[in-house]
Amino acid sequence: MSDLSSTKDPSYPTFNIEGQVPQPASLIKMVAVASIAAGIQFGWALQLSLLTPYVQLLGVPHAWSSVIWLCGPISGLLVQPTVGYYSDRCKSRFGRRRPFILAGAIGVAIAIIFIGFAADFGYGLGDDLTKKTRPRAVGFFVVGFWILDMANNMLQGPCRAFLGDLSAGDQSKIRTANSIFSFFMAIGSILGYAAGSYSHLYKIFPFTETKACDVYCANLKSCFFIAITLLLVLVIITCVYVKEIPLKSSTSVDDDNDESNTSCLVLMFGAFKEMKRPMWMLLIVTFMNWIAWFPWLLYDTDWMGREVYGGDVGDKLFDMGVHEGSLGLMLNSIVLGVMSLAIEPLSRVLGGVKRLWGLVNIILAICLAMTVLISKEAKAHRIFAMATGGKKDAPPPASIRGGALALFSILGIPLAITFSVPFALASIFSSTSGAGQGLSLGTLNLAIVIPQMIVSTISGPLDGAFSKGGKGNLPAFVMGAIAAAVSGVMAIVLLPTPPPQGFAKATIGGGLH
Repeated sequence: MSDLSSTKDPSYPTFNIEGQVPQPASLIKMVAVASIAAGIQFGWALQLSLLTPYVQLLGVPHAWSSVIWLCGPISGLLVQPTVGYYSDRCKSRFGRRRPFILAGAIGVAIAIIFIGFAADFGYGLGDDLTKKTRPRAVGFFVVGFWILDMANNMLQGPCRAFLGDLSAGDQSKIRTANSIFSFFMAIGSILGYAAGSYSHLYKIFPFTETKACDVYCANLKSCFFIAITLLLVLVIITCVYVKEIPLKSSTSVDDDNDESNTSCLVLMFGAFKEMKRPMWMLLIVTFMNWIAWFPWLLYDTDWMGREVYGGDVGDKLFDMGVHEGSLGLMLNSIVLGVMSLAIEPLSRVLGGVKRLWGLVNIILAICLAMTVLISKEAKAHRIFAMATGGKKDAPPPASIRGGALALFSILGIPLAITFSVPFALASIFSSTSGAGQGLSLGTLNLAIVIPQMIVSTISGPLDGAFSKGGKGNLPAFVMGAIAAAVSGVMAIVLLPTPPPQGFAKATIGGGLH
C-alpha cells in the first residue's frame, strides 16, 4: 500500500504504513460534515409538524394519512443499504461520500418542488377545488414524498458514514462525531419548527398564495424554500471544504479480489449471516425503540390539534393546536440540542451508553403514557366549559397547554440519545458486522424503517378501532409507550458493553482488505 501519511490534506484519516492505524481528522472537519444535519432536519421538522395536516387538507382521511407515510420507509428499506454499499466502494475522483451527499441534496430540492406545489399542479391538471379530495394533488404529494425520503436517505447515510471515516475507529471520536450530528439535527429542528409555528411567513414570498394554495399551504411552501436554500449552502460548503482521498488511491484492494462483483443485496444478507451478537442486539433494541417513537413523530401536532385543542381539520382550533404543537417541537429541539452535548459526561456518570439509552427509553414510555392523562383533562375541561356557557372555540387553559408543551420538551432528552447512541454503536460494532461503515449504517436503518412501516400500517386502523370517530391518536401512543418500556429494559439487559478500543476499530470506507 502507498504511504498516505504524507498527504497534505488533513481532512481524511491517514494511515501508518507499518501498522495501518488510521488517524482521526480534525474536529472542525467533523463539524463541517455534521452541519449538513441542520439542513436535513430543517426539512424533516417541517415534514413532521406540518405535512400530516397538509395531507388531510388535500382530502386524505385521517385514518389513511398514516398509509401515505409508508412511502418513506419502503424507499428507505432499499435506498440506504444500497447507497451505503456503493458509497463504501465508490471510486469517484471526488471521493466516496461526497458524490452521494450532493446528489441527495439535489433530490431534496426536486422533492420539495413536488410537495410544495402539489396543490397548484393538481389544480392545473383539473382538480376540482370544491371537492374535499384532490386526487391529482395527492398524487404529486406522494411522488414528492417518495423522492424526499430517498434523497434524505442518500444524504443522511453517507454523512454518518463520512463521520465514521473521519473518526478512524476511535470510539471517543465516533461518539463525539455522532453527538455533534445530533446537535446539528437539533439546530435544524429549532429553525424548522420555528418557521412552521410562524403563520405569516408566506408574506415574505407573496407569490406562494394562489387560488389552489391557501394561506396554510403558502406558508408551508415558503418554509420549504428556506429549507432547501439552507441545505444546499451547507452541502456545497462541506463538499468544497472537506476533501476525500479517492478509494483507488487509498487502498491496495485488487479489483479481482474484492467484492466489486458482488451485488448489494447479496452482501447485505451476507452481513446479516456473519453478524455477531453485539450488532444483532443493537438492531433489536433499535427496532423496539422506533416502534415507540413513530406514533409520536407521525401524530404529535395532530394530537395537539385534536385531543388537546379539540379541533378538527380545517377549523380554527385545529390550526391553533398545530401551531402550538410546532412551538412544542421547537422546545423539544432546544432540549435535544443541550442534551446532545451532555451525552458523553452523562454516559460516564451512569456507567455506559447502554444504561443511558435504557433509562431515557423509560422516560419516553412515561411521556407517551402521559398523553392519555393530558387528553382526558383537556376533554373534561371542554365538557365543563360547554356546560357553563363557555365559548365553543375557546383554547384549553394554560395549565393543560403548559403540560402538553412540557411533554414535548421532556421528550427532547430521549430523542437526543436516539439520534446519537445507536449510530455510534453501529460504527463501533461495524468491524464485527461483516460490512463497512456505509453498509453497517444502512443495515441499522432497516431497524428504523421496518418499525415505521409497521406503525404506518397499523396506527390508522388501531386508532379507528379504539378511538371515537376513528380520529384519535391515543391508542397508537399507548402502543408506543409499551414498546418504549420494553426497549428500555432490553437496552440495559441485552445490549453488550462496547468492546475495548483496540478491538472496536471501525473499518474505514468498507475496510482494508
